[in-house]
Amino acid sequence: MKENKRFDSTIEKLARTTANYTGRRSFIGKVGMLLAGSALLPLLPVDRRARLGLGEAQAASVNSMTRERGWVPQDKDPQSCDYWRHCSIDGQICDCNGGSLTSCPPGSSLSPSSWVASCFNPGDGQTYLIAYRDCCGKQTATRCGCFNTHGELPVYRPEFNNDIVWCFGAENDDMTYHCTISPVVGKAS
Repeated sequence: MKENKRFDSTIEKLARTTANYTGRRSFIGKVGMLLAGSALLPLLPVDRRARLGLGEAQAASVNSMTRERGWVPQDKDPQSCDYWRHCSIDGQICDCNGGSLTSCPPGSSLSPSSWVASCFNPGDGQTYLIAYRDCCGKQTATRCGCFNTHGELPVYRPEFNNDIVWCFGAENDDMTYHCTISPVVGKAS
């Protein structure tokens, strides 16, 4: 019984001290800011490499060009993450998984929706609009995973966000992501 009284008296002293130094409105304002801040937490960027089981060395090599010297595109190897068309790809390159830069591998279907990015081609010095489209209906590919974020915008601008699985509306209505193609739509102006 004494322990309960001691606990109650300690809590009462703490509450009274807090009440002496803070007003009700100030407290409610701080709680409101905390709630609003925690609601924005899902908008923070997420590193999806761990979900695909990449080791630390492989994950470091995937994005080494973005950490050390910024995006440095090349135009020789389309199966490499630093190929110029992959400036904003987030997933598996279809070219490594039985498809090409512009077509899905057999057994998968092309999503009707896409996200877009402007990518610089060092070969001709031009910038092109790329419409990334997901290939859906097969288990996620495991080769050539790239997680580039050049030009990516937050989720509230979905047409410029590469974290969304774009398989809704695919022919077979299967939301399973397989890989991503990166066709050129035209020159960016």
